[in-house]
Amino acid sequence: MRQLILQKNQDKNGLVLVEGKDFHYLRQVLRVKVGDMVNLRLADGLPYDSTVCKIDDNAKKITLQLCGVVREPHQPQAFVVPEVLEGSTNQICFSLFQFIPKPQKLELIVRQATECGVKNIIPVISEYAQKGSIEALSGKKIERLDRIIREARQQSGSPVDTKVFEPVTVEEAVDLWNKMKAEAGGEKNAAGYVLSERAVVRQANQPHESGVHEHVAIFCGNEGGISPEELELLTKKALLQPVHFSVNILRCETAALYGIAAVQSRILGW
Repeated sequence: MRQLILQKNQDKNGLVLVEGKDFHYLRQVLRVKVGDMVNLRLADGLPYDSTVCKIDDNAKKITLQLCGVVREPHQPQAFVVPEVLEGSTNQICFSLFQFIPKPQKLELIVRQATECGVKNIIPVISEYAQKGSIEALSGKKIERLDRIIREARQQSGSPVDTKVFEPVTVEEAVDLWNKMKAEAGGEKNAAGYVLSERAVVRQANQPHESGVHEHVAIFCGNEGGISPEELELLTKKALLQPVHFSVNILRCETAALYGIAAVQSRILGW
């Protein structure tokens, strides 16, 4: 369900004033009218139901009245797990380590990963990454990706507070994932995968090891893929599980979405 994400909280009367681009989103995209319900996620991270109580098209302002908190676990840090996993933790944090592709492709990957509930998106400076694509990831580009994330969360209704990291090298990505695993409690509570176009590794349709994970990482290559040296580093130093999909050759932006969906399906038991 669509939602409006605001970096503010309600006033003492439970009212929220919406203006600027957010006014345009409600009025021109959602086409709200007085009395309509709007799902909000405010600066406190909580989801709320609200009612449109006043629209001022001349001043371009909309006033919303909060109705209460949406019945949804407050878990902005993780992906909500269905109850079918009995006895499991009720949240899993998914991280995508994306080898840096061309800027437009990265934007698409970020949008799709956000819609899928990925918490962390880490651009990785790899052997096959183009210099121009790496240099394009400056402060303003990160800001644009943050806007894309907000739009994707509003469109999809994702409760996950997705973040894009500053670019890291492959070695730094390994260290970061090892740190994430340690914070999750070690290998028994974490699972890492590297998507490989080489069919000499484990197939994606093989059953996953038993156990419930708190943190899951997916490493995905760019247009050039992942070099043999990088794959060896990822499997030996980060202990990532190579996964090969026996499908047609996928573009990197398709591979990222396909990989996220496949891994989530296995981990969550869908």
